[in-house]
Amino acid sequence: MASEPINNLSRNKVAMLIDGDNAQAALLPQMLVEAGRHGQVTVRRIYGDWTTNSMNSWKEILNFHAFQPIQQFRYTIGKNATDSAMIIDAMDILHGSVVDGFCLVSSDSDYTRLATRIRETGIFVMGIGEKKTPKPFVNACDVFVYTENLVTVKRPSVQQKPLKGGAKKKDEPEPDPVPLLTQAFEMSVQQDGWASLASMGNSLYQLDPAFDPRTYGHKQLSKMISKFKERFDLRLQERDGSTLFYVKLKE
Repeated sequence: MASEPINNLSRNKVAMLIDGDNAQAALLPQMLVEAGRHGQVTVRRIYGDWTTNSMNSWKEILNFHAFQPIQQFRYTIGKNATDSAMIIDAMDILHGSVVDGFCLVSSDSDYTRLATRIRETGIFVMGIGEKKTPKPFVNACDVFVYTENLVTVKRPSVQQKPLKGGAKKKDEPEPDPVPLLTQAFEMSVQQDGWASLASMGNSLYQLDPAFDPRTYGHKQLSKMISKFKERFDLRLQERDGSTLFYVKLKE
């Protein structure tokens, strides 16, 4: 489970707005899939100064995926004017009530207030950006997906360079997810001591909008939890032809 879809998937309409100066064109298909998990992407726009060479990487792929390029000239050298154009358009779309959710693609903290404003109206908002994205923008979204988790091509391993004294530099480990999983369980547990996996997924996004099992090397939340057998029990239940997962914290 990469992310939990919002309710009434078939009827939801999503506006996907991309800051072309702060996003990767090569990941557009994957980003579109992520947004599509939460509804039908009906509004598709990419913002930037299309007179500059930096936007050339978008030109071929945007037509294939039916994205509309929005021109925004840079009035001052070195100053990005894309954010203001994208924010104005987002507010017009919001007040037009033509979508049920937004997907904002950028790693720029300038969109923090926009995401907050959208959420204040009760509209779903997700973000897509690099891991360097400032935490305020991440937390302003209902769901945030890191682009590093969308890269499917495995990079060749880099040989570690020895440090002084012959010691090798170790890769920085990912943070332990167990405390976050435990918090999500406590938020979702029922009277019988079990919590549905779907409910835990929703709780995880409330605790950390950027939570993603792929960050920890797992495609689904169920597989991630099953790794921690010493902390959690995982139970399967068949109902109406569907398999439901339930989680229990071990004593």
